[in-house]
Amino acid sequence: MQLTKQEVLEAIGRLPDDADFDAIMYRLYVLDKIRNGQEAAEQGRTVSHEDLKREIESW
Repeated sequence: MQLTKQEVLEAIGRLPDDADFDAIMYRLYVLDKIRNGQEAAEQGRTVSHEDLKREIESW
């Protein structure tokens, strides 16, 4: 799901007045990734801790 215009404006409003373009884009990127992760969790598209441990051990 994409961030809404209102969410973008609120995120920018919480940044310091001297925030540059890179800081703004990074903040929006992080918020988008968090939103995507929350959506994935709600839809059950996750990996259990135990499954992840087994996968890492196979490396």
